[in-house]
Amino acid sequence: MARTSKLKRTTKETDIRVELNLDGNGNASIDTGIGFFDHMLEGFAKHGFFDLDCKVTGDLQVDGHHTVEDTGIVLGNCIKQAVGDKKGIRRYGYFILPMDDALALCAVDLCGRPYLNFECEFPTERVGYLDTELVREFFYAISYSAGMNLHIKLLAGTNSHHMIEAMFKAFAKALDMAVSAEPRTTEVLSTKGSL
Repeated sequence: MARTSKLKRTTKETDIRVELNLDGNGNASIDTGIGFFDHMLEGFAKHGFFDLDCKVTGDLQVDGHHTVEDTGIVLGNCIKQAVGDKKGIRRYGYFILPMDDALALCAVDLCGRPYLNFECEFPTERVGYLDTELVREFFYAISYSAGMNLHIKLLAGTNSHHMIEAMFKAFAKALDMAVSAEPRTTEVLSTKGSL
């Protein structure tokens, strides 16, 4: 059964269309209007082996906040939809990813309960046209719309570009693990019997 989703969300601030395939090959077509954000989402798709098509038109004349946050909301909802009933998946995923000076830890639990723990301070306010404070807003939106526990901690780093890229790639690898098949069960991995 294909684990795919396709969602569209339109508000007065953003118009977003996202298509996601959890069992893809890492193919991406991304256009958010923020070049560095596009680069991060392309890395997320590539390193998680997700096929991701994401087209965003946002009120960038205001700033990037609505574009980044709302993309997180839609992508999180796509993840939730594509995962489905969560039967037969590992549920948990984790990864520690090095990127030059940066070292990022990410852990995911697809438990249905949203929570974000984000531990990072960036040395710069922007990378390209992306405000670094929006990185936390993106992951917050994903965690709450997908219903996942998400812990991201930067263990080392001096370059904001490397730090953010390490986070996105670590998240991709952790999510890929969490949604992957657990061959020892066909049930939901919970003593409750549901997530």
